[in-house]
Amino acid sequence: MHAASLIAAPFANDGGFHPPSLDDFFPEGLLFQGTIFEINRIHLIQFLATIVVVLILVLGTRRMRVVPGRFQSLVEMGLDFVRVNIAHDLLGRKDGNRFLPILTTMFFMVLFMNLTGVIPFLNLPGTSIIAVPLVLAVVSYVTFIYAGIKKSPKNFFKNSLFPAGVPPFLYIIVTPLEFLSTFIIRPVTLTLRLLMNMLVGHLMLVLFFSATQFFLFTAGGWFSLFGVGTLAAGLAYTLFELLVAFLQAYVFTILTAVYIQLAVAEEH
Repeated sequence: MHAASLIAAPFANDGGFHPPSLDDFFPEGLLFQGTIFEINRIHLIQFLATIVVVLILVLGTRRMRVVPGRFQSLVEMGLDFVRVNIAHDLLGRKDGNRFLPILTTMFFMVLFMNLTGVIPFLNLPGTSIIAVPLVLAVVSYVTFIYAGIKKSPKNFFKNSLFPAGVPPFLYIIVTPLEFLSTFIIRPVTLTLRLLMNMLVGHLMLVLFFSATQFFLFTAGGWFSLFGVGTLAAGLAYTLFELLVAFLQAYVFTILTAVYIQLAVAEEH
């Protein structure tokens, strides 16, 4: 009977174990409640991540020395990673330098907002609600369209929707597919990929650590052994989330660079 009651606890409202839910991403307002400017905990986390990344980049590049210190070296490593492995590698030196500021901003903004999900007392990624991923996806979308129009004002949309080498009678099929894949699916997938990865990651971490608390401090007895297992799983998943935070920043930025590269390709 004791075991049965513990198994039923996640579904009870009696102070037992309650699994995480999407309500975590809709916290109560802290400032300006009831207005369009309402600020909740996630907004404060986003503000904090933005302030931190701006301070790091400004302080790290303000007084650069020929022989850099540790902090400058760390900042330079991050900047060089975006410049060499994303911008120059995909776009070449000329176009890479043109779009380097926006790619660098995108990478570090996503990275730092992702990392807040594993920082104690914050424990929520700033990218786990749709606003930030959507805004960044729109910026990416506008940038690659701008790059294509700038490269070939007359032929960008024509070459995007009517690719060369396709028999004319197939355009009735190809053109709608190209429109969907190029101008609709790209921003949607950019948004959802980042949003869902960080949302699910938060839910998994909360599940592991709330289960640990339940097994160790509420269930007691032999159920404490389950707490040891969920704690170990939570710690391992925290390390995995650090990797995911970096990979999602990298993937988002590199896909933006790929879209820009396709827009400035010679056929456009």
